[in-house]
Amino acid sequence: MYNLFMDELKILFRAHAVQRMFEREISPAKVRKALEVADVIEDYSSEMPEPSRLILGFQGKRPFHVVTSENPEIETITVVTVYIPDPNKWKKDGRSRR
Repeated sequence: MYNLFMDELKILFRAHAVQRMFEREISPAKVRKALEVADVIEDYSSEMPEPSRLILGFQGKRPFHVVTSENPEIETITVVTVYIPDPNKWKKDGRSRR
């Protein structure tokens, strides 16, 4: 896990993320909660120009994933997309790949 200072960071949602959240009935509050808990299941920091991570969140008992991109210089997290893990690719816990 990593620590996000949510009081100091701005969260930006890409239009794609908002559309996917709406389609999957995942509220902005649930996404924010996932960012606060910061249960990072994959770290893509070395592959991208800005640190990026795959974060696990829950809507009730249903897991969802949040892909973020971070810009620490301006203290901003961008939510790139939000999706439900494909059960053919992810175990039931949403944390482990098959």
